[in-house]
Amino acid sequence: MIYPVVLYGHPVLRREAEDFLPEEKEGIPNLIDDMYETMYKADGIGLAGPQIGLSKRIFVIDATPLAEEMPELADFKKAFINARIVEREGDVVSDNEGCLSLPGISESVGRPLKIRIRYVDADFNEYDEVYEGWAARVIQHEYDHIDGVLFVDHLAPLKKRLLKSKLNAISKGKVNVNYRFKLAK
Repeated sequence: MIYPVVLYGHPVLRREAEDFLPEEKEGIPNLIDDMYETMYKADGIGLAGPQIGLSKRIFVIDATPLAEEMPELADFKKAFINARIVEREGDVVSDNEGCLSLPGISESVGRPLKIRIRYVDADFNEYDEVYEGWAARVIQHEYDHIDGVLFVDHLAPLKKRLLKSKLNAISKGKVNVNYRFKLAK
């Protein structure tokens, strides 16, 4: 099932998402499949629960489309459930980011080069892993969504003011995208 992507201005994007409970795990594999399908339809490389209107700590990533430029991402396809970043280290490096919930906006965001993250998979097996470079960047971007943070929140106040009219337009549905979207009611 392809979900509509929730656009900037919807309150679900600003809420800290809740953990999945073990008794909820039965529906998680189908949800993961649906999230990948939604992400692919929208030409994204990551999608978080809040972006489909689900305030749960889940995000999926498939960064393999970037593998030609960044070979380390060749097999980077993974779902993260109940994730917690427990360490961020290394230099803060800026690079352009975009977001399916903020179509048409791409800005330079500074993020640490290395992270350590704990999460579970669909069977509630626990993982504690370290990621660096672009994998760390993509994870941090999606992780922000489950904490109610958007990449524009990392921008300088002046830059945010300059984007205000674009953000207002997005919140009103004045976007040109090839995927279904959902606005705040």
